[in-house]
Formats: sequence, structure tokens, C-alpha cells
Amino acid sequence: MATLASFCGWARILALVLLVNGCRGANGVAKESDKVASLPGQPPVDFAQYAGYVSINERKALFYWFFEAATNPSEKPLVLWLNGGPGCSSVGYGAALELGPFKVQKNVPSLRLNPYSWNKEANMLFLEAPVGVGFSYTNKSSDLKELGDRITAEDSYSFLVNWFQRFPEYKSREFYIAGESYAGHYVPQLAEVIYDSNKNTSKDKVINLEGFMVGNAVMDEENDENGLIDYAWSHAVISDEDYHSLKNCISKPDNQFSCKSAIRNFAKSYSEIDIYSLYTPVCVEELDKKPRRLVSGPKALSIHDLWHQLPSGYDPCTEEYAEKYFNREDVQRALHANTTKISYPWTLCSEVINWNDSPSSVLPIYRKLIKGGLRIWVYSGDTDGRVPVTSTRYSLNALGLKIKEEWSAWFCSQQVGGWTVGYEGLKFLTVRGAGHQVPTFTPKRALSVFKHFLSGMPLPNLRSAS
Repeated sequence: MATLASFCGWARILALVLLVNGCRGANGVAKESDKVASLPGQPPVDFAQYAGYVSINERKALFYWFFEAATNPSEKPLVLWLNGGPGCSSVGYGAALELGPFKVQKNVPSLRLNPYSWNKEANMLFLEAPVGVGFSYTNKSSDLKELGDRITAEDSYSFLVNWFQRFPEYKSREFYIAGESYAGHYVPQLAEVIYDSNKNTSKDKVINLEGFMVGNAVMDEENDENGLIDYAWSHAVISDEDYHSLKNCISKPDNQFSCKSAIRNFAKSYSEIDIYSLYTPVCVEELDKKPRRLVSGPKALSIHDLWHQLPSGYDPCTEEYAEKYFNREDVQRALHANTTKISYPWTLCSEVINWNDSPSSVLPIYRKLIKGGLRIWVYSGDTDGRVPVTSTRYSLNALGLKIKEEWSAWFCSQQVGGWTVGYEGLKFLTVRGAGHQVPTFTPKRALSVFKHFLSGMPLPNLRSAS
């Protein structure tokens, strides 16, 4: 009994109660067994972190990495962050390269503290979903060939229900979902599953979902494609001739043979720059290597192999650092990861999954959840050419929402952080000078957006107030 009480960190008199109810959560795993003491190359911190697996069923398990808030974690909300792809790792991108408390450095296994980590404002949970992404796995290989949006949302929901059993102190906490890129599908789809399930589940499984936020989000195929081409033309990336040819390709998708030349030229135009951040230097040593996808290509623009050869990511070559770091055995041991010895290496974006389910639009979900009263923010880094601000604006306009707050600048550190407009049930904002991964390019502005989203307070509209 004394050993159990010590293990759970509770008084001896509660040991028996903990054994039955509190010490072990989902899948019979103790929360404390997921605690990460320290990572290779990690600077010291005062907050707790946890990592490990939560089983979905007898054959599937999803991997998570969780950071308590840097201060007053018991008073802060819980936020789930999802990266897109489909098939890209929220641990590798979101946690380690964008908004987590540690950022992977060139001299692996060195980590540095991120002064703009989002765990300054919330308890942050990063999930690798679905199976086949990162360390998440299935022992049935055919599962990897049958993946899609629906399965991802359902498995992520099952993960959350079980995770809350392991971390019951967060069960009644305000809960939000955030993400970027193809998580423009993941985030509202998971929110919808939670929203619907809360109406029909037992009280102990209700999730206190308050809202969601998505950045540079894939939302609607037709609008995404039109915005992609309009952005490239308006930013002098493609010629007038190719612009008109590509617009014709979208309006007449069955005539793909005549589109190949324009698509090839479009891909070549972006081949020497970073489509995810037009004005940042590229990682020259990575240009000849096969790039990783941060978002799936629109169907009409994916027919030529050159499309998948566009450079991606952010200089200086941080993707390579992350893959080296998470493939180290000492790192995996510290994170309680790869316990089943997966047959393939950890990669930022999975190369073992097949995607079979991707609806052309998630705008109907937005309409439903706006009506349901969730807090919804959409933001766009305005130098992203892959899911550009034009695409997002076209999609939001298609919702036909009434404007409550007119278009205006918002400020951060006495500089214009971007522009924003308030619709009935939804707020949209741009982040000036940011590429596809907004927290990577403009971390201070991204943290300000996150802070105001959680509080529900408007962004500063005066230079002196920022």
C-alpha cells in the first residue's frame, strides 16, 4: 500500500481508493507512468509533461504529447492541437517546430525553450492521428489502407474520451480544438462529433467543448482552388496566360489533358521558392530532396507529378532536425514512444497511409456549429501560397454570414498584426507576414491571437493598446 500511495503521489489513506478509481485511467494505464522526466537536450522547466499511448480498441493506439500550462495549470483551459496533411504529425510540426515549449535545434538532440509557447496560456495536448501517423499504430495493416476524414474524427473522439479517464482533473475544464492546414477538415469534423455525442452520451463522457480555431485551413475545394490560383497571379508568381488556363481547368475539370501544360508551369513557378511562405529563404540543401506534404493537393491540380515536387516547410531546414530527433532511441524511450517497434521510421508526414475519404467541403459543418453557438475563429498567414488568404476569404464569403464588426487592423507590439472582420458567429483575421505555419513565422502575433481567442476578447484595435 505504501508503494502505491507513493507512486500516485497521494496520502497513504487514499491508496485503496486510488487503486480502484483514481490512479489508473484509460486502458488500465496510470497517468504517472506517462510522465516525461526529461528529454535528451531539454533545458529545465517547471511545468509537467506527459507522453504515451491511448488505446482506441484492441488493435489501435494513438500517441500523444501533453504539456501542462507553464503557470497555474489548474486554472487554464485544455487545448488540443492538430496538424493536417492528411498524415502529418502534430508532435513533429505543432509541438516541436511551431508552438510547443521546446523547439528542435540543428545540433540534435539540442532543444531550446520557445518564449512564445502556447502553454503560457493553456494546457496543450498534441495528438498524432490517425494510426500510421508518427508513433500512432495499428496491428492490422489493412487499417492503413482504409483511412479518411470520418475514421480520423471517430478515432480522435475515442482517444479524447479515454484520455479524460486517464486525466480526470481536465474533464470539466473548458476545452478547445485548434489546428492548421488540412486540420481545416480535422478540427470542425472532430468538433461536430463531440457536439453530437454530447447530446447522446452519459454525463461522465460529456466533453466541455467551447469552440475551435483553425489557420490557413482547407475548407472548400472549389474556393480553395480558385483562391490558390488568384493568389499566385496577384503575387506575380504565374503568368497571365497560365492564370487564365488554370481558371479554365477549374471551370471545366473534365478537360484535364489541355491543363497539363499550365499545371506544369504553375509547379515550376513555385519550385524555386517556398510555396508555404513566399518571402522567406528556402532551405537550399533540401531543394533536390522529396518534400513533405503539409496539406493535400486539390484534385484538379494534383494530376501532374510536379505538383508533389513543390518545396515545403520552413528554412532553416527544421524538418530534417525534427526527423533526426524523434528517430533517436533515447528520445523515444523518454517519450514512451515506439514501444511496439514500428517497422518504419518516424516521419513528419506519413508515407504508409492511404486516404479514401475527403469531402469536398466542410462549410456545412461550420454552419451547423455556428448555429450551435461554438466560438469559432479562422486565421490566415498572408504570405502562404498553398492555402492562401484568398481561398479562406472565398470560403467564408460562401457561408453568407452577416458582418457584425467591419474590416479593421489589429495590433501587436504597436505594429499592425493583421486585419480582422467579425461575422455573425465567426471571427476571421489575417496575420501579417506569416506563412502557412503561422506560429513559426510570427510567434508573438500567433500567441496574441491564441490568447484573445481563449478569452473571447477582441484583438487590440489601437496601436497604443497593443
